[in-house]
Amino acid sequence: MSAPRTLATAAATGVACLFAGCGSTGHPAARPKALPPAAEPGVSPPPSVRPAGRVRPLASFPEGVAVDPGSGRVAVGLRNPDRLAIIDGGSGRLLHRLVLPESPRHLLLGGEPGVVLVPAERADELVRVDVRTARILSRTPVGTFPHGVVEAGGRIFVADELGGTISVIRGGRVVATLRGLTQPGGLAVAAGRLAVVDVRTRRLVVFDVRTLRRVADVTAGVGATHAVAGRDGEIVVADTEGRALLIYRLAPTVRLQRRVPLPGTPYGIAVDPVHDQVWVTLTSSNRLLGFQLTGGAPRRVASYPTVRQPNTVAVDPATGRLFVASRTESLLEMITHRP
Repeated sequence: MSAPRTLATAAATGVACLFAGCGSTGHPAARPKALPPAAEPGVSPPPSVRPAGRVRPLASFPEGVAVDPGSGRVAVGLRNPDRLAIIDGGSGRLLHRLVLPESPRHLLLGGEPGVVLVPAERADELVRVDVRTARILSRTPVGTFPHGVVEAGGRIFVADELGGTISVIRGGRVVATLRGLTQPGGLAVAAGRLAVVDVRTRRLVVFDVRTLRRVADVTAGVGATHAVAGRDGEIVVADTEGRALLIYRLAPTVRLQRRVPLPGTPYGIAVDPVHDQVWVTLTSSNRLLGFQLTGGAPRRVASYPTVRQPNTVAVDPATGRLFVASRTESLLEMITHRP
């Protein structure tokens, strides 16, 4: 997940106890095992074939992409220096480059037209940006090292990766904090429930969106990272170390429905809610795969070669265009896909 692991171990008391052996007899055999580090994307080799579609250069390590289908504008997070590039999704032309308070990572198109939610990791803030006017609308202090974000029920949920919490925002301020996590990563909402990938513990922790009550805690593969929600109440999780997609139902009980094996270290994931398709990048083989979720078992509908180190993907459901960011080569790949 790219978070500094030395900080992550001190993020919550429970994690510190695991490493210090709190509550144990002190005998080495009685001490709990240290948790493994969070799964990371595969290290991509140089592409062996030309990437699909068109490629345009970007500055400073792009990671995190969101598309506003109403305007066709694409927001891309840039790091060091920390900026938000706003690009015309049709032509690929750079329209604006906004200064951000700190490094962005995962971006989300919010519930308001044209508004993109940007976790600024080292600033411990959530930034709301209107990509249609290229203006920062608000900055909300959240927990330590905000990494992922999702919106549901009039509230915004931010995964504070190094704080072990979820900040719940309404009306521009934090109104609640969900605790009891170790290192929250990917978030997804389906069937009125919030699913959180706890990347250190390899668990999927589920909360009721309305009451904020914790309702389930189940295993999440070998090393899951990110998650998206499908159209029919399921969520799809990228099991990066396990090289698979995991499909869960969240109601009435949380259960794993299917495991779809994938080669090539799946990492970046995006959903097209209009056409009920999910897209996942294979970081160790420079590939983008598309799956149709409708009708039972996921069915593969497309496979495209990508730029090197494709950590992030986004889709414009209005046009079917796909956008893949290369962190190592500072490129944005734009693929025309017919859903």
